[in-house]
Amino acid sequence: MNGIDSNILLQELEQITEANLSFIEQEVKTLSAEQLQWKQHADSWNVVQVLAHLNAYSGYYQKTIREKISKTRFKQPAEYFVSSPLGRSAWKSVKLGNLKNIKRKLKSPRAYNPLLSPQLLLGSQIEDFIQFQIDLKELLQAAAKVNLRRVRIPISLSKFIKLRLGDALMFHIYHNERHIEQIRRILQNPRFPR
Repeated sequence: MNGIDSNILLQELEQITEANLSFIEQEVKTLSAEQLQWKQHADSWNVVQVLAHLNAYSGYYQKTIREKISKTRFKQPAEYFVSSPLGRSAWKSVKLGNLKNIKRKLKSPRAYNPLLSPQLLLGSQIEDFIQFQIDLKELLQAAAKVNLRRVRIPISLSKFIKLRLGDALMFHIYHNERHIEQIRRILQNPRFPR
């Protein structure tokens, strides 16, 4: 069988989530308003916009995952998780490369793009992101008690297209990690206000 140990997968995803949370708490929470709003150019996102984008996705995926876990009849965890071809394609598209590099740029859907949907900017992006990560760690613990392959999660763009729970968790968490790397790069920019 070509799969990954379900517990190892969930541990890896929890470690990424914990690293994302620590970074925001230690490096971003103390930034000034000027630093949070700084952009490299007019069409790029600032730190607050990146977090607004992540919070919008978290709002959808974490609510949906919580509902599906609580209602599933597949309460018996499987030892191994195997991605579907669609799921593998989804999470590989957002997963960072080995050197933490963003392999390819992706266009964000309008509803999740803070430049096109300014209503995503609620004014509490940092606090909301921190709470979403705390909730996500609890969701990962709940996911360990169900079958990651049998529970299906509709994607944010279509309720008819569904990913296996394991694939949805990887997509969501690798997507978070990708954008945390984007924030790191904003902070490392030589023109970033110090």
